Parts: sequence; structure tokens; C-alpha cells
Amino acid sequence: MLIKAFSGAVIGIGAIRISIEVHITQGIRFFIVGLADHAIRESQQRMEAALSNNGLEWPRYRVVINLAPADIRKEGTHFDLPLAIGILAASGQVSHIRLGDYLILGELSLDGNVVPVRGVLPMALLAREEHFKGVIVPEGNAAEARVVEGIEVVAVPDLKTVVSFLNGEPVNTVGPGGDASFSKASTAYKTDFSEVKGQAAVKRAMLIAAAGSHNLLLIGPPGSGKSMMARRIPTIMPPMSLEESLQTTRIYSVAGRVSHENGLIGTRPFRMPHHSSSNIAMIGGGSSPQPGEISLAHNGILFLDELPEFRRSVLEVLRQPLEEREIHISRASYRVVYPADFMLVAAMNPCPCGYYSHPERECACGPGIINRYLSRISGPLLDRIDMHLEVVPVPFHQLEKLEQSEDSLSMREQVLAAREVQSERYQGRKYLRCNAGMEAKQRNKYCILDRTGTSLIRQAMKKLGLSARAYDRILKVSRTIADLEGSENIHSAHVAEAINYRNLDRE
Repeated sequence: MLIKAFSGAVIGIGAIRISIEVHITQGIRFFIVGLADHAIRESQQRMEAALSNNGLEWPRYRVVINLAPADIRKEGTHFDLPLAIGILAASGQVSHIRLGDYLILGELSLDGNVVPVRGVLPMALLAREEHFKGVIVPEGNAAEARVVEGIEVVAVPDLKTVVSFLNGEPVNTVGPGGDASFSKASTAYKTDFSEVKGQAAVKRAMLIAAAGSHNLLLIGPPGSGKSMMARRIPTIMPPMSLEESLQTTRIYSVAGRVSHENGLIGTRPFRMPHHSSSNIAMIGGGSSPQPGEISLAHNGILFLDELPEFRRSVLEVLRQPLEEREIHISRASYRVVYPADFMLVAAMNPCPCGYYSHPERECACGPGIINRYLSRISGPLLDRIDMHLEVVPVPFHQLEKLEQSEDSLSMREQVLAAREVQSERYQGRKYLRCNAGMEAKQRNKYCILDRTGTSLIRQAMKKLGLSARAYDRILKVSRTIADLEGSENIHSAHVAEAINYRNLDRE
């Protein structure tokens, strides 16, 4: 008897439909064909034990399973459940009438429980696109699947429940998609900029960076507060839209990082990889493709502390995604594209000992050592960082003050006002939401300078030896500064401040 069941395979952050064709004839052999990986081939042992422990029978016949299309490699343990259901339907133990209505996924334990798997959200979206009635998913993935409207979600704890449901028996695990609540990013953070003493210039720079989604590099001695302030940037970022939340959740679903309680990720990611991270950990890929840190930071912040301590090859892979907002990974057996629209925030010491710019402590590094240390960050990468800012330690008389500085809420209101201006300006452009994403056409239209501003930037280009990309960054930052002040035109003061944020371009 030939039976068809349906599941899905994740490719990048999307999914494609996989048809599971089960054919049972005379014999005692078991075959799986269609480019199945080792995890799928090992599923026979899990399925046999699960069936036996739930009062079901493994067919004593020749079982041939084809995973179509056969030219696409299938990976993952989420094929356990659809394979088992296909075998039960082909052997007459489960009704096959409803099999074509549902996309099935789940890993089986030996006792028949259905274990949560990765990539449920992309496959639930696939079920809606392919006009399936619904999805059958592990109970632990129910919140994730219910994000998708227009489909039925059958969340099952074990194999017996799936069998009962397909046989038409009433079960209490069926619910509609689209009932997952979406809440915008909470302002109840554990940290706040009001806790930062002094550092008004740094807070101003972070305000500008958040308002235009500009990349930011902080340079200063140890203890000056670089990392502490960087961790507070999410508190002034605008809340995520539903579309951004879905995009980010798809990435985290593929990576297996979605909470079982909350189906949607409602706060902007803040990723802080260690400087020992490898290329694959940063950009993604591997033998079983997974999103890397730059994709996990999509619609959020990627914070690289101790920037020169990262391997040069790791830093250089950031260049392409910083420009294109996505990462292309090509290997011999696959090619995937992961989104990578993130705001880069980095921090570094000015020299190996850390005290080159310290107002009180003496630096023990010679000029050659300092130059070699700074040269670990390539010029092309520095060009792609919009703002370079020197951070100096806070003097004691400011630390002992009791009054609070500007808090995150008021800074966030300024960011939201500037983002609203940008949203109206770029209305109708799907992939352009803030000033940092402007291309040449938009920059020439919206970053027009007056005569004084043009003269100022001309002098800076000549004196500092700025590149064309640095010129582009200065114009974009100037536009954001003007937006924060509610100015339609860019004035010379805005240009001067933007030039001041190119510290590492100076001799």
C-alpha cells in the first residue's frame, strides 16, 4: 500500500514541502531514500521503540520510504513523527484520510513522547502558503506555531495523541493559529542611562547612533564605561514592529532559540559574542547550516567588546553584511542566505596596556606597538563604522554626585521622534527605514548641504584624508543629527558634529 504524508525542510530561514511516500510490500527490509542524513536514517530505532511502547506494531514487511524531492538533502530529527505516521497509515493502523491536510513534524523519544524541534515557525508559514489545513507539532512548539494566522495548530504531547487525532477521535490539543500575543519591546529594562555618571558626550553619540541605526565604535581606557554604556543602548531603541518580530523569530526558530512560553520575540536582540568566536560562529554555516551571531542580531545590536582581540578573518567577514544587510553562505552541498540587518557597536582600548589616552595613568606602549595594535582593525572595516568616539574616564567629582543624568525614557522619546521623521521620509521603500540604510540616490536627495557645510566637509576630506565611504557616513550622520533637532535642512553645525565622530581617521 502506498501512503503520502507531508513535512518540511528548512533552507536558510525558509522551508520547502517534503512529501513522505511510504510503500509496504512483501519482505522484511527497511529502506529510506531521498538524500536523508544520519539522524533520519537512525529514526528506525526510535520509531520501533516508540510504536512498541504505545501498543502499536512495527510492520513485518518490506518498507520503502521516499523523501521527495529527492535532490534536496534532508536533515533533522523532526522527520521522526511524519515517518512513523506514514508507516502506521500504510500498515492500516491509522486512518490516511486526513494525512494530506496537515504538515507534520516532531522528534520521537523511545517512550513515544513528541520532543520539540527547531524551525517550526518557517514550516508553519509554509503550511499556510501551501494551503494546508494546519500543522501537527510538538506541544513544546505550540506557541511558536500559533504565531501564524489562518491555519489550525495541533499540539501533541505524544504519539498516541497523534494517532487518536488522525483516527477522528476528540483531542484537546487543537487550536487556531494567530492567537499568539504580540507585545512591543518593554521599557522595563534592568539598566538605565540615568545610572551613568557624566559621559554626556558619549550618551549624545549613542542617542544619534540609535536614532539613525548608525554603527558605533568606542575607544577608551579600561574602566571608562564603554561596555557598561553599550549594554544600555537597547533601552533607547524603538520597539519592534510585528514584521520585524516575525523576521527575527524565524531566525531564532531555525537556530532552536525560541522560548516555549512566548512564540514571538518582541524585544530587539542584543548579541555579545566572545572575541574567541570563529568565522562560522559569527556568520553561520557549518555542516548543518545554522544562523551565526550577525543573523541572530538581525533587527537588533551586535556588540563586539575588545574589538582588536577578535581574529582578523572574523572581523573581515563583517564587511559584506554591513553593506548588504544579509549574508550569503556557499558550500559544496548548499547555498543559503541569512538576513543580517544589525547595528554594530564595538569597543576597544587605545593600546595594548589600555592607558594611551588616560588623563592620569601613563601608557607603557611605544608608538610602534600602538600602531600595530590599531592596525588589527582594517581600514575598510573602520570606513564602514559611521561613528568613532573617544571615551575618557569620569573624574571623581562627577562620580560622587547624587543627581541623576538623562534617563533612557527621555532619550528613547527623542529616538522615536527622529525615527518617525525617517519613516515618513522613506515611506514606500520596503527595505529602507532609517538614515544608515540610505543609498546614493536617497543620499543625494536628502543630504544636501549649504555652502558652509560643503566647505567644512571639503576641508575635512583634504586634511584628514577621508575616503569616499567616510564622506558618505558623515552625510548620513549629519542627516540624523538634523532629524533629532527637527531641522529639515542640514546645517554646518550638524556637519561639524558628524565630522567630530571620525576620531580614528585623524592622524
